[in-house]
Amino acid sequence: MSATVSGMTGFGRAEGVHGGWSWAVEARSVNGRNLEVRFRGPPGFDTLERVAREAAQSRFQRGQLTIGLQAKRQEAMGGVRINVEVLERYLAAASPYVATGLAAPPTMDGLLALRGVIEQDAGEDEADSAEAEAAMAASLGLAIAALESARREEGEQLSPILGGLMDRISDLTVQAGALAVDQPGAIKARFARRMAELLGEAVSEERVVQEAAAMAVKADVREELDRLAGHVRAARALLASGEAVGRRLDFLTQEFMREANTLCSKSAIGALTTVGLDLKATIEQFREQVQNVE
Repeated sequence: MSATVSGMTGFGRAEGVHGGWSWAVEARSVNGRNLEVRFRGPPGFDTLERVAREAAQSRFQRGQLTIGLQAKRQEAMGGVRINVEVLERYLAAASPYVATGLAAPPTMDGLLALRGVIEQDAGEDEADSAEAEAAMAASLGLAIAALESARREEGEQLSPILGGLMDRISDLTVQAGALAVDQPGAIKARFARRMAELLGEAVSEERVVQEAAAMAVKADVREELDRLAGHVRAARALLASGEAVGRRLDFLTQEFMREANTLCSKSAIGALTTVGLDLKATIEQFREQVQNVE
């Protein structure tokens, strides 16, 4: 099977049970210029955030990721306690901002979610806790792998769309090349007609040829067409690579548009202008789809 690009939108979920613990992990991602990872997990398992971030960074290069792990423990396994000393330090640190109106008064839910405020009872078996944390870390890996698979599926849907738009850009470039052949003749006829209107008499053929030739040189679009064809080849190679090519495609789209704008500005015939405008519209559609590519 040929390689395809990866998208940036997806969802992955995994669940697990160990001892008295049960948990569920959900990993979501949406489009983003860079990779941003947000994690929220249960108190007392401080290494899980590092595990989640490292797993995401090893698999993804772009996208806004939200990873949440919700865990429950059976009551028979023991309770938890509030570390009052840590809680008071948080309250003292926030007090000046609340007093000046820079921050809202903290809620109990928010305070209890802060690191170190909730602690496990000293009587809990540390070995069991460590094993549960390792099992949760494994579930994190499964959820993130499922997210990667979902993003790949989005990429499989995007690939034919991007390929079709690139085919359209290639076809329009060929059409523009065929029409551009008529530019010198059109420029010569237009110049001769204009000179006759201004001077009220026939203009020498030699004068018309000289001036029209100079204008045709300025209106020559062969370089723009060559560069457009080169960009098409580069884009197709990126799409076939199966790598994270979103940033490079985004840059290449800017180059496409630059050449299309120049083509339109140099056009001396209506048919070529029409093709140039179609080319710009197709490039814009390609740009919009590229925003979904990792």
